[in-house]
Amino acid sequence: MIATTTISPQLTIPRLENGDKLTRREFERRYKAMPNLKKAELIEGIVYIMASPLRIKNHGEPHAQIVTWLGFYQAFTPNLQLGDNCTVRLDADNEPQPDALLRIKNGGQSTISEDGYVEGAPELIVEIAASTVSLDLHQ
Repeated sequence: MIATTTISPQLTIPRLENGDKLTRREFERRYKAMPNLKKAELIEGIVYIMASPLRIKNHGEPHAQIVTWLGFYQAFTPNLQLGDNCTVRLDADNEPQPDALLRIKNGGQSTISEDGYVEGAPELIVEIAASTVSLDLHQ
């Protein structure tokens, strides 16, 4: 049996599940229907639902240090935009939500879509991998 989320009496949307193989459009449709889901990513067309509990030593402290470093760099470098946990629409099969990113605002590799998402590859993406090493070391 497939778990579903009911949006209205007429519309039932299947829930996102780890390992689902989806297009980016279908991934976004299902993700929007699950407002209580904290974090999910689409990597090479496969859904990864990320665990929410994070330890300070494996994730919290390194994340804070990276964002501090990038914020300092951004403050002294014109035309940069810093993002923390922003969804990135890389292409049709990839929609990660990296821990941090830096992008060139005007003239860089990425743009901001009409609905506010980063589209294309930012100049720098940072992912703190100690807390997701079991996923990151594989496909």
